[in-house]
Amino acid sequence: MADVIAIDGPAASGKSTVASKLADALQIPYVNTGNMFRAVTRAAQAAGITTAEACTDENFAPVLAGLQMAYKRNSDGVFDLEVNGEFPGAALRAPEIAKLVSPVATVGSVRSFLKELQRSFAANGMLVMEGRDIGTVVFPDAKWKFFITATPEERARRRLAQSGENVSGATLEEVARGIAERDRIDSTRAIAPLRPAEDAEMIDTTGLSIEEVVSRILNKVKA
Repeated sequence: MADVIAIDGPAASGKSTVASKLADALQIPYVNTGNMFRAVTRAAQAAGITTAEACTDENFAPVLAGLQMAYKRNSDGVFDLEVNGEFPGAALRAPEIAKLVSPVATVGSVRSFLKELQRSFAANGMLVMEGRDIGTVVFPDAKWKFFITATPEERARRRLAQSGENVSGATLEEVARGIAERDRIDSTRAIAPLRPAEDAEMIDTTGLSIEEVVSRILNKVKA
């Protein structure tokens, strides 16, 4: 059984913030797999892949061959994604990357490449890993599994409040439509669709504070 706390859920459900604070509380590494897909998307765009139609295994072969990723402590002492020797940080949250990341995540070679990399991280000890298929595909034998969600309205409000995530001047309705489309792509893709693991604990974060959610998971893990 993998010594991993797997946290899955849809976009803007609050899972990234919860996972980060949980890892801080336990003083263990936190792996944001969404940022890994964003890093691949960023590299693809730099290579001229800018549309969903161009997201094919053939086009991604040279992109993946030139990528090296690891989670290391950055200059602030925080575990962060290092890509080809650099920490891209906030650049991964750009709207143009967010727009293409779902089509990129449907590419089989991308998912295989990242799955093996993500599994290798667990060799270094206990960690928190969040994404969309951690408890179902990456670590189906994870010791702890949680699926975090919230109402569509709450998720849209959260995403709108996130700096850098949206096109300038975006409305709540536009953000909600974008999230709904992301959900549709993620939950219907042929490879590793977004869904709760059968043995995951479901947590609806609507109306709950981050601290309340973290405390609930922390108590489960410590027990």
